[in-house]
Amino acid sequence: MTEQPDLVVLGGGSGGYAAALRAAELGLQVSLVEKGKLGGTCLHRGCIPTKAILHAAEVADAARHGSRFGIHATLDRIDAKEITAYADAVVTRLFKGLTGLVSSRGITVVQGEGRLESVGGTIGVRVGGELITAPATVLASGSASRTLPGVSPDGVRVLTSEHALRLETLPQRAVVLGGGVIGSEFASAWTSLGVEVTIVEALPRLLAGEEPEVSTAVERAFRKRGMTLRTGVGVTEVTTTDDGVRLQLGDGSEVVADLVLVAVGRGPVSDGLGYAEAGVALDRGLVTVDERLRTTVAGVYAVGDLVAGPQLAHRGFAHGIFVAEEIAHRAGRLDSPPVPVRDQDLPRVTYSDPEVASVGLGEAAAREAYGEVQTLVYDLGGNGKSQILKTQGFVKLIRRVDGPVVGVHLVGSRISELIGEAQLITGWDAFPADVAGLLHAHPTQSEALGEAHLALAGKPLHVHG
Repeated sequence: MTEQPDLVVLGGGSGGYAAALRAAELGLQVSLVEKGKLGGTCLHRGCIPTKAILHAAEVADAARHGSRFGIHATLDRIDAKEITAYADAVVTRLFKGLTGLVSSRGITVVQGEGRLESVGGTIGVRVGGELITAPATVLASGSASRTLPGVSPDGVRVLTSEHALRLETLPQRAVVLGGGVIGSEFASAWTSLGVEVTIVEALPRLLAGEEPEVSTAVERAFRKRGMTLRTGVGVTEVTTTDDGVRLQLGDGSEVVADLVLVAVGRGPVSDGLGYAEAGVALDRGLVTVDERLRTTVAGVYAVGDLVAGPQLAHRGFAHGIFVAEEIAHRAGRLDSPPVPVRDQDLPRVTYSDPEVASVGLGEAAAREAYGEVQTLVYDLGGNGKSQILKTQGFVKLIRRVDGPVVGVHLVGSRISELIGEAQLITGWDAFPADVAGLLHAHPTQSEALGEAHLALAGKPLHVHG
């Protein structure tokens, strides 16, 4: 390269391209190293195609159950290839927009597999025979699907989420190993598309990171939709056959299906990239950072799924922006240092049916942090728009005693659309009375947030009891 950049970014996913874009916007010269396509897992193999498939599943349910609303339709055929083509078209449009944006900012994209190296005390990213050095380096190599000991995905009978997105034919029966966000979303979509689904989760409940009441509501809804749930039991063996898979469970029982999706979480992509050799401290593959996302090597930062915490694309995006501004501030291009990203402030959504959305602390964590807290649950049975949608669920609020709201937890169809307001409530330390004084349009599900805060402020309107 003819000119040394101010910043080199290793990885072009949500965290990496956000760092590159923001740094370029602040006048820094940026080199972005990516071995695949810009956008990373989220755009090409995760968030976007998964949610497109979930929308297709929602359309199938609307056709199948239209008679509930007086619309009598016939669901003739579900074509997995056409669903994939629809998802691919969405991804392609977004990818073209992203590549155009990166190009317009003057960012140098280096295509190839990068590796962190320390040469004579100088840190750089080697791509082929070239060592790209800069005063600052951002590690943004992301994460990949985890598997289980003794379980080897083959893309035919034993799938990862990446394989599941490319299915050309839907199975008749499927087992989903893992009842977290990824497992619940695929189980929900496949059920809507006519697949007979069994979820096997070693923990006592689905979506174990959410409130217990939320898990109970989701499990009830999933069973009502025809799913079989096996919680509190692990898998001891997975055997593939000519026409399917056989799973031995820890309680001695057996489950047989056409295929199994291994959705037991994701792990950091850090092996073989030279991090440890360059002096970057790792903990079980995760990069050790301080609150300003600095690694143990001066001038080197890490963002997104490489850093311990929620594995969310918008977290990586926020990390990337923060680090770019941090580097720009240190280079004298930004007057004030940025505010660190707090995991507590991150909105979380599971796009199943019903949807789950939450932000802030759960009740147990809030009690640990503040001692006594107040909670309130507002049932969506009292919300007009929820009744129009024929959904069930609730809003759960958690506040410090005589203090602000510190947690908002939601479950119900389309409830994810409320998470923006919920984030403002917890992020700005709003008191229930602050929100109770706001007007919420009628009829909308946002009224449920308003009603819940009215009740918590001591002036319930449509809350019974």
